[in-house]
Amino acid sequence: MRVKVAVAGLGVAAQIMYLPLLARRPELFEITAVCDLDPARAEPAARQAGARAFTDPWAMLGQGGFDALIVLTAGSHGALVAAALSAGHAVLCEKPLAYSRAEVAGLDHADRLMVGYMKQYDPAVRRAVALLDGRAVRHFDVTVLHPTGESQLAFARVRPSRPSAEALEPWLRADEEALDAALGPAAPAPWRSLYADVVLGSLCHDLALMRTFAGPPATVEHAAVWEGPSVEAAGALEHGRYGLRWHYLPGHPAYRETVAVHHEDGSLELVFPSPYLMNAPTLLTATSLSGTTETRAAFRDVSEAFELQLEAFHALVTEGTPPLTGLGGALADIVTAQAIIRAAAGNAIGGEAHDA
Repeated sequence: MRVKVAVAGLGVAAQIMYLPLLARRPELFEITAVCDLDPARAEPAARQAGARAFTDPWAMLGQGGFDALIVLTAGSHGALVAAALSAGHAVLCEKPLAYSRAEVAGLDHADRLMVGYMKQYDPAVRRAVALLDGRAVRHFDVTVLHPTGESQLAFARVRPSRPSAEALEPWLRADEEALDAALGPAAPAPWRSLYADVVLGSLCHDLALMRTFAGPPATVEHAAVWEGPSVEAAGALEHGRYGLRWHYLPGHPAYRETVAVHHEDGSLELVFPSPYLMNAPTLLTATSLSGTTETRAAFRDVSEAFELQLEAFHALVTEGTPPLTGLGGALADIVTAQAIIRAAAGNAIGGEAHDA
């Protein structure tokens, strides 16, 4: 079955990943509508895809003509996702689902929702999960070295969206209201930015991977932030512990994300390249014991994680196959993100995070 799909938000993710991959898979998807607040982005994309162009997501939802919506807009996605689900559409929403728990507390028809954490669909991750084979994780360890977005995108010739201030204002206001709910109206701007742009904007991928291998964390016992910014967090898992470190390093030569999963019979290490490099393989190294010999096996697969995620979304729409992250997983990540900010900021923040 070919799924008619609309795309909201035509920035980096749409231009580099989603639109090319949707065009690559015409047997699965037909793009019937695209939307961006900037008409200079919406109209060319619509012509290229043979779709209708919109500059207002609510107008696009009102007109319909599609089975599913892919949400790639900036900021919180809670309100748009809720409206699309209520209108009867299946939704693939790029992370994060929302900034606050309140935004998704009454979400209806969540069985039609997929939240996009493409690293969960990376073939290296799926193989690592199979190799772990249900063993308890003793320690889950992450280090992210994050250079500038500009350096990662130098090859891509991305055409930025430049909506008018008038078009952008209600969306920015809604984001601030969501951050007020999450962190309290008096939360200082640096903590609001760290929460929205770093923890829920990037580190959330590692929260999703932690859920994939070991389940959500049982506790957030320590979090620290220092100049850069750099962020670290640590706490307990159900059967072990975890440590997360995220560093913004403007002059670093390349993006590098290293995830290590240690269990009683060995270790699994994943090294992820920049997410903007399509079909660049993640390196999985599995270490185990064979007799008296330490063995190391390396795995590389050029299958594109974003494409595999789209295949899973097609299965959700056409067959009802549950995604790897739906409402429950996305909400767990929001709760963990708030707990990290609470542990780092202390009484500087309030709102939902104060009680996380």
